[in-house]
Amino acid sequence: MPRAVPDRDTACAVAQAAAVIGDWWSLLLVREAARGRHRFDELQRELDISRKVLTERLGHLVDSGVLEKVAYQRNPVRYEYRLTDAGRALLPVLVAMQDWADRWVLGDGRLTALADEDGPEAHRVHDLPGARLPAGLLLPAHTGGELDPVDADAAATVLFCYPATGRPSPLPEGWNDIPGTLGCTLENRLFRDAYPDFTAAGIAVRGVSAQRPDEQRAFAAEEDLPFLLLSDTDHRLSAALRLPTFRTGQMLRFKRLVLVLDRARTVRHVQFPVTDIPAAVETALEQARALAGNA
Repeated sequence: MPRAVPDRDTACAVAQAAAVIGDWWSLLLVREAARGRHRFDELQRELDISRKVLTERLGHLVDSGVLEKVAYQRNPVRYEYRLTDAGRALLPVLVAMQDWADRWVLGDGRLTALADEDGPEAHRVHDLPGARLPAGLLLPAHTGGELDPVDADAAATVLFCYPATGRPSPLPEGWNDIPGTLGCTLENRLFRDAYPDFTAAGIAVRGVSAQRPDEQRAFAAEEDLPFLLLSDTDHRLSAALRLPTFRTGQMLRFKRLVLVLDRARTVRHVQFPVTDIPAAVETALEQARALAGNA
């Protein structure tokens, strides 16, 4: 069971946080809830955890206000375990832990926006086909409000995640020296130019970055972008799909990748790492067209 906070550390926020989520199983349960796994049996199956330990950890997270029990069946009563506002506030912590381990434990310590094609990050992304984006996941749009990343009216949705554009806000010092950062404006322009081909096939296109919606709004207006830009500043999408990031300028930013999803919110195709941006746009159109043709 999670440890109690010693009297000497009652005013230490790090110790208090560790008492809530510092346990191995507690962290993994928050990870799985972010991925859309909410029911006892699926959590047990995914984590290969004993029923006794799972019951204890779920009870602890509910009592701590990280998860809430929501009835999904009445006779007999069965519950799902969903993240509360406090639980969702932990998602940047999870993504930061993932980013740290990708760089310093699984990687060689280099700061990069790319990844080895046979490395752990690439394997994690390439395992995404067949995974479903959790229902109810909404992201702020540059046009205002929060929207579903997947367009339910489209035959397919292309999400292209990119590090950041340099307008309207300046990029961090040394940005151009980080492998893989250059090309975000080019990528948006190429999707803009190909947008008529996407829409003719009934395909939605959405760009995603960790920039604020107001920054995205100014950029979209300047570049006359016809598609939505979505902001993942709270790292809901990053956590839901365990997407790779890198930290610079005191922010976690996406490594460049492209996802194609169907109407059922299932990932059907991924491109990562992306080293040839024009080819990635062409491949996204080709893959989405094929998916739309089979819809």
